Amino acid sequence: MIEPSVVEAIAALPCWGGAINVLPLTGGMTNHNYLVTEGAVKFVVRQGSDIPAHGIMRFNEQAAARAAFAAGIGPRVLYAGSGFMVSEFIEGRTVSAEQMRDPAMLGRVCAILRRCHRQIPMYWAGPALIFWVFQVIRSYLSRLQSATAGADALERLSAIAGQLETAVGPVVIAFGHNDLLAANFIDDGQRLWLIDWDYAGFNSPLFDLANLSSNNRFSRDSDGNLLTTYFERPYSAGEYRGFRAMLCASLLRETLWASVSALSSKIDFDYRKYADEYRSRFEHEWLQFEKLYG
Repeated sequence: MIEPSVVEAIAALPCWGGAINVLPLTGGMTNHNYLVTEGAVKFVVRQGSDIPAHGIMRFNEQAAARAAFAAGIGPRVLYAGSGFMVSEFIEGRTVSAEQMRDPAMLGRVCAILRRCHRQIPMYWAGPALIFWVFQVIRSYLSRLQSATAGADALERLSAIAGQLETAVGPVVIAFGHNDLLAANFIDDGQRLWLIDWDYAGFNSPLFDLANLSSNNRFSRDSDGNLLTTYFERPYSAGEYRGFRAMLCASLLRETLWASVSALSSKIDFDYRKYADEYRSRFEHEWLQFEKLYG
Protein backbone atom coordinates (compact mmCIF):
# COMPACT_ATOMS: atom_id res chain seq x y z
CA MET A 1 0.00 0.00 0.00
CA ILE A 2 1.44 3.34 -1.04
CA GLU A 3 0.62 6.47 0.92
CA PRO A 4 -1.45 8.87 -1.23
CA SER A 5 1.01 11.68 -0.47
CA VAL A 6 3.84 9.64 -2.03
CA VAL A 7 1.81 8.97 -5.19
CA GLU A 8 1.03 12.69 -5.41
CA ALA A 9 4.68 13.61 -4.97
CA ILE A 10 5.78 11.18 -7.67
CA ALA A 11 3.05 12.39 -10.05
CA ALA A 12 4.25 15.96 -9.51
CA LEU A 13 7.80 15.23 -10.68
CA PRO A 14 8.62 17.26 -13.81
CA CYS A 15 9.82 14.28 -15.88
CA TRP A 16 6.39 12.95 -16.87
CA GLY A 17 4.63 13.79 -20.09
CA GLY A 18 1.24 12.36 -19.18
CA ALA A 19 -0.72 10.30 -16.67
CA ILE A 20 1.18 7.66 -14.72
CA ASN A 21 0.45 4.53 -12.69
CA VAL A 22 2.46 3.84 -9.53
CA LEU A 23 3.05 0.41 -7.94
CA PRO A 24 5.36 -0.55 -5.06
CA LEU A 25 8.50 -2.60 -5.68
CA THR A 26 9.38 -4.97 -2.86
CA GLY A 27 12.77 -6.11 -1.60
CA GLY A 28 14.50 -2.83 -0.73
CA MET A 29 16.36 -2.78 2.59
CA THR A 30 17.35 0.89 2.51
CA ASN A 31 15.00 2.78 0.17
CA HIS A 32 11.38 2.71 -0.94
CA ASN A 33 11.15 1.83 -4.64
CA TYR A 34 8.25 2.14 -7.08
CA LEU A 35 7.42 0.95 -10.59
CA VAL A 36 5.92 3.77 -12.61
CA THR A 37 4.22 3.21 -15.95
CA GLU A 38 3.60 6.06 -18.37
CA GLY A 39 1.76 4.69 -21.36
CA ALA A 40 3.76 1.62 -22.43
CA VAL A 41 7.03 2.82 -20.87
CA LYS A 42 8.22 1.72 -17.42
CA PHE A 43 10.42 3.52 -14.94
CA VAL A 44 11.85 2.86 -11.47
CA VAL A 45 11.49 5.58 -8.86
CA ARG A 46 13.70 5.49 -5.76
CA GLN A 47 12.59 7.53 -2.77
CA GLY A 48 15.12 8.47 -0.16
CA SER A 49 16.98 11.29 1.54
CA ASP A 50 20.53 11.34 2.86
CA ILE A 51 21.22 8.70 5.54
CA PRO A 52 24.32 9.93 7.40
CA ALA A 53 24.33 6.88 9.70
CA HIS A 54 25.15 4.75 6.64
CA GLY A 55 27.22 7.30 4.75
CA ILE A 56 24.56 7.55 2.05
CA MET A 57 24.58 10.92 0.31
CA ARG A 58 22.15 11.25 -2.57
CA PHE A 59 24.34 13.60 -4.62
CA ASN A 60 26.92 10.83 -4.72
CA GLU A 61 24.40 8.09 -5.55
CA GLN A 62 22.94 10.19 -8.37
CA ALA A 63 26.35 11.05 -9.80
CA ALA A 64 27.36 7.37 -9.67
CA ALA A 65 24.16 6.30 -11.41
CA ARG A 66 24.68 8.84 -14.18
CA ALA A 67 28.33 7.81 -14.62
CA ALA A 68 27.31 4.14 -14.67
CA PHE A 69 24.94 4.88 -17.55
CA ALA A 70 27.67 6.74 -19.40
CA ALA A 71 30.00 3.77 -18.85
CA GLY A 72 27.37 1.43 -20.28
CA ILE A 73 26.65 -0.56 -17.12
CA GLY A 74 23.58 1.11 -15.60
CA PRO A 75 20.18 2.42 -16.70
CA ARG A 76 19.66 6.02 -17.75
CA VAL A 77 18.66 8.50 -15.05
CA LEU A 78 15.83 10.76 -16.20
CA TYR A 79 15.43 12.89 -13.08
CA ALA A 80 16.94 13.34 -9.64
CA GLY A 81 15.71 15.73 -6.98
CA SER A 82 13.03 16.35 -4.35
CA GLY A 83 13.91 13.08 -2.60
CA PHE A 84 13.37 10.96 -5.73
CA MET A 85 15.47 9.48 -8.53
CA VAL A 86 13.81 8.26 -11.73
CA SER A 87 15.57 5.71 -13.95
CA GLU A 88 14.64 3.63 -16.96
CA PHE A 89 13.22 0.22 -16.10
CA ILE A 90 15.36 -2.68 -17.32
CA GLU A 91 13.35 -5.60 -18.68
CA GLY A 92 15.16 -8.69 -17.46
CA ARG A 93 15.60 -11.08 -14.57
CA THR A 94 17.39 -10.46 -11.33
CA VAL A 95 20.43 -12.70 -11.02
CA SER A 96 20.27 -15.20 -8.15
CA ALA A 97 23.12 -16.01 -5.76
CA GLU A 98 23.25 -19.52 -7.20
CA GLN A 99 23.58 -18.17 -10.74
CA MET A 100 26.27 -15.78 -9.58
CA ARG A 101 28.47 -18.73 -8.63
CA ASP A 102 28.26 -20.28 -12.12
CA PRO A 103 31.63 -19.96 -13.93
CA ALA A 104 29.98 -18.62 -17.08
CA MET A 105 28.15 -15.91 -15.12
CA LEU A 106 31.29 -15.14 -13.15
CA GLY A 107 33.07 -14.08 -16.31
CA ARG A 108 30.28 -11.66 -17.16
CA VAL A 109 30.20 -10.29 -13.61
CA CYS A 110 33.95 -9.72 -13.52
CA ALA A 111 33.79 -7.92 -16.86
CA ILE A 112 31.18 -5.47 -15.57
CA LEU A 113 33.13 -4.97 -12.34
CA ARG A 114 36.29 -4.10 -14.25
CA ARG A 115 34.30 -1.53 -16.21
CA CYS A 116 32.88 -0.14 -12.98
CA HIS A 117 36.28 0.09 -11.33
CA ARG A 118 38.13 1.58 -14.29
CA GLN A 119 35.63 3.55 -16.36
CA ILE A 120 33.16 5.23 -14.01
CA PRO A 121 35.73 7.85 -12.89
CA MET A 122 36.17 8.82 -16.55
CA TYR A 123 32.54 9.97 -16.64
CA TRP A 124 32.46 11.66 -13.23
CA ALA A 125 32.73 15.40 -12.69
CA GLY A 126 32.80 16.92 -9.24
CA PRO A 127 33.30 15.54 -5.72
CA ALA A 128 32.89 11.86 -4.91
CA LEU A 129 32.85 9.85 -1.70
CA ILE A 130 35.28 7.17 -0.59
CA PHE A 131 34.03 3.89 0.88
CA TRP A 132 36.75 2.51 3.14
CA VAL A 133 35.07 -0.38 4.91
CA PHE A 134 37.18 -0.05 8.05
CA GLN A 135 36.13 3.58 8.53
CA VAL A 136 32.53 2.48 7.98
CA ILE A 137 33.00 -0.16 10.68
CA ARG A 138 34.48 2.41 13.07
CA SER A 139 31.52 4.70 12.47
CA TYR A 140 29.00 1.91 13.09
CA LEU A 141 30.76 0.76 16.26
CA SER A 142 30.75 4.33 17.60
CA ARG A 143 27.00 4.61 17.02
CA LEU A 144 26.30 1.26 18.64
CA GLN A 145 28.48 2.05 21.67
CA SER A 146 26.33 5.08 22.43
CA ALA A 147 23.02 3.32 21.81
CA THR A 148 23.36 -0.26 23.04
CA ALA A 149 24.85 -2.37 25.80
CA GLY A 150 27.68 -4.86 25.22
CA ALA A 151 30.70 -2.55 25.20
CA ASP A 152 33.13 -5.46 25.64
CA ALA A 153 31.80 -7.24 22.57
CA LEU A 154 32.05 -4.05 20.51
CA GLU A 155 35.62 -3.42 21.69
CA ARG A 156 36.54 -6.94 20.56
CA LEU A 157 35.06 -6.29 17.12
CA SER A 158 36.96 -3.00 16.92
CA ALA A 159 40.24 -4.80 17.71
CA ILE A 160 39.54 -7.44 15.07
CA ALA A 161 38.76 -4.76 12.48
CA GLY A 162 42.11 -3.15 13.24
CA GLN A 163 43.91 -6.44 12.63
CA LEU A 164 42.06 -6.93 9.36
CA GLU A 165 42.86 -3.41 8.17
CA THR A 166 46.55 -4.03 8.80
CA ALA A 167 46.35 -7.37 7.00
CA VAL A 168 44.94 -5.77 3.85
CA GLY A 169 48.12 -3.75 3.40
CA PRO A 170 48.64 -1.23 0.56
CA VAL A 171 45.82 -1.13 -1.97
CA VAL A 172 45.08 0.02 -5.50
CA ILE A 173 42.23 2.54 -5.58
CA ALA A 174 39.37 2.10 -8.03
CA PHE A 175 35.70 3.09 -8.09
CA GLY A 176 33.62 0.53 -6.20
CA HIS A 177 29.94 -0.32 -6.13
CA ASN A 178 30.34 -1.72 -2.60
CA ASP A 179 26.95 -3.44 -2.34
CA LEU A 180 27.17 -6.46 -4.61
CA LEU A 181 24.06 -8.38 -3.72
CA ALA A 182 22.87 -10.69 -6.48
CA ALA A 183 19.67 -8.61 -6.67
CA ASN A 184 21.70 -5.62 -7.88
CA PHE A 185 22.55 -7.43 -11.14
CA ILE A 186 19.94 -7.65 -13.90
CA ASP A 187 20.33 -9.92 -16.92
CA ASP A 188 18.27 -8.76 -19.93
CA GLY A 189 19.28 -11.82 -21.97
CA GLN A 190 22.00 -9.94 -23.83
CA ARG A 191 23.96 -8.14 -21.14
CA LEU A 192 24.25 -7.50 -17.43
CA TRP A 193 23.25 -4.26 -15.72
CA LEU A 194 24.43 -3.08 -12.31
CA ILE A 195 22.00 -0.99 -10.25
CA ASP A 196 21.62 0.65 -6.81
CA TRP A 197 24.57 2.96 -6.16
CA ASP A 198 23.78 4.03 -2.58
CA TYR A 199 27.17 2.99 -1.21
CA ALA A 200 29.29 3.75 -4.29
CA GLY A 201 32.68 5.35 -3.78
CA PHE A 202 36.39 5.03 -4.35
CA ASN A 203 37.75 1.87 -2.73
CA SER A 204 40.00 -1.13 -3.26
CA PRO A 205 38.76 -3.58 -5.91
CA LEU A 206 39.41 -6.28 -3.31
CA PHE A 207 36.42 -5.08 -1.31
CA ASP A 208 34.00 -5.45 -4.23
CA LEU A 209 35.37 -8.94 -4.91
CA ALA A 210 35.10 -9.93 -1.24
CA ASN A 211 31.66 -8.36 -0.96
CA LEU A 212 30.51 -10.31 -4.03
CA SER A 213 31.81 -13.51 -2.45
CA SER A 214 30.34 -12.92 1.00
CA ASN A 215 26.92 -11.78 -0.22
CA ASN A 216 26.57 -14.73 -2.59
CA ARG A 217 28.17 -17.47 -0.45
CA PHE A 218 31.06 -18.38 -2.71
CA SER A 219 33.13 -21.43 -1.80
CA ARG A 220 36.92 -21.13 -1.46
CA ASP A 221 37.27 -22.73 -4.91
CA SER A 222 34.86 -20.15 -6.31
CA ASP A 223 36.90 -17.42 -4.63
CA GLY A 224 39.99 -18.59 -6.47
CA ASN A 225 38.09 -18.57 -9.76
CA LEU A 226 36.75 -15.11 -8.94
CA LEU A 227 40.19 -13.59 -8.34
CA THR A 228 41.77 -15.24 -11.38
CA THR A 229 38.88 -14.20 -13.61
CA TYR A 230 38.85 -10.62 -12.36
CA PHE A 231 42.62 -10.05 -12.54
CA GLU A 232 42.95 -12.08 -15.77
CA ARG A 233 46.12 -13.60 -14.32
CA PRO A 234 47.17 -15.68 -11.31
CA TYR A 235 46.64 -13.74 -8.08
CA SER A 236 49.44 -13.18 -5.59
CA ALA A 237 49.63 -14.35 -1.97
CA GLY A 238 49.31 -10.74 -0.85
CA GLU A 239 46.19 -10.22 -2.94
CA TYR A 240 44.65 -13.37 -1.51
CA ARG A 241 45.44 -12.31 2.07
CA GLY A 242 43.92 -8.88 1.40
CA PHE A 243 40.88 -10.51 -0.18
CA ARG A 244 40.34 -12.79 2.82
CA ALA A 245 40.71 -9.83 5.20
CA MET A 246 38.17 -7.87 3.15
CA LEU A 247 35.87 -10.90 3.21
CA CYS A 248 35.83 -10.78 7.01
CA ALA A 249 35.39 -7.01 6.93
CA SER A 250 32.48 -7.28 4.49
CA LEU A 251 30.67 -9.72 6.78
CA LEU A 252 31.36 -7.55 9.83
CA ARG A 253 30.21 -4.42 8.05
CA GLU A 254 26.96 -6.16 7.03
CA THR A 255 26.42 -7.27 10.63
CA LEU A 256 26.88 -3.74 11.97
CA TRP A 257 24.85 -2.20 9.12
CA ALA A 258 21.88 -4.30 10.15
CA SER A 259 22.39 -3.53 13.85
CA VAL A 260 22.44 0.22 13.17
CA SER A 261 19.46 -0.06 10.80
CA ALA A 262 17.45 -1.83 13.49
CA LEU A 263 17.75 1.31 15.65
CA SER A 264 16.17 3.74 13.21
CA SER A 265 14.90 2.32 9.91
CA LYS A 266 11.17 2.51 9.19
CA ILE A 267 11.35 -0.18 6.48
CA ASP A 268 9.53 -3.42 7.29
CA PHE A 269 12.53 -5.77 7.45
CA ASP A 270 13.90 -8.06 10.16
CA TYR A 271 17.26 -6.37 10.64
CA ARG A 272 18.05 -8.21 13.87
CA LYS A 273 17.68 -11.63 12.26
CA TYR A 274 19.83 -10.43 9.36
CA ALA A 275 22.47 -9.17 11.80
CA ASP A 276 22.53 -12.47 13.68
CA GLU A 277 23.00 -14.44 10.46
CA TYR A 278 25.88 -12.27 9.28
CA ARG A 279 27.47 -12.21 12.74
CA SER A 280 27.59 -16.02 12.72
CA ARG A 281 29.14 -16.04 9.26
CA PHE A 282 31.66 -13.38 10.27
CA GLU A 283 32.79 -15.33 13.33
CA HIS A 284 33.32 -18.43 11.19
CA GLU A 285 35.30 -16.52 8.56
CA TRP A 286 37.38 -14.73 11.20
CA LEU A 287 38.28 -18.08 12.77
CA GLN A 288 39.46 -19.32 9.37
CA PHE A 289 41.44 -16.13 8.80
CA GLU A 290 43.20 -16.50 12.17
CA LYS A 291 44.17 -20.06 11.31
CA LEU A 292 45.74 -18.89 8.06
CA TYR A 293 47.35 -15.63 9.12
CA GLY A 294 47.15 -15.32 12.90
